[in-house]
Amino acid sequence: MIILGIDPGTVATGYGAIESDGDRHSLQDYGVVSPMASLSFPEKLYFIHSELMKVIAACRPDRMAVENLFYAANVKSALKLGHVRGVAIVAGVSQGIPIDEYSPLEIKQAVVGYGRADKRQVQKMVALLLGLHAPPEPHDAADALAVALCHAHRFRFAQKVELGSCGGTSRRRATPRAKP
Repeated sequence: MIILGIDPGTVATGYGAIESDGDRHSLQDYGVVSPMASLSFPEKLYFIHSELMKVIAACRPDRMAVENLFYAANVKSALKLGHVRGVAIVAGVSQGIPIDEYSPLEIKQAVVGYGRADKRQVQKMVALLLGLHAPPEPHDAADALAVALCHAHRFRFAQKVELGSCGGTSRRRATPRAKP
């Protein structure tokens, strides 16, 4: 399965595509979409949408995972970030791609094992999990790859639970015995 991870941002929107069976992962592509600062906000949104459509066409993902809005410095920043997330989601949905959303805490927990990990720790784990010689740069792209890896781990876990193969044994609930 090919998973496209998106780390939305108004200055730089990171993207990262991996191929994964849930256990093994390989890098397909990664980078950032950075609109020129001189563009108006609506033009930036259009640029981000157009570039993500090109990424989707090139990667042909089966699923798309987007970082959910968790924290912003102020309301205006949160609204702008929400618009960028919306543009990314619309790009995927318009191509019939199922979308999943994860909070930064969930992503860091799934990739690093610690929900408060810093950006450098995330970059190093992404490199390790994808077998890269160096951490991916810039951090927006590494974060997008972390989103994709988070989805791969969550999706694989969900499949195991659904199939009943979590590595445990099947147990029936014991029924209490009647007292004599």
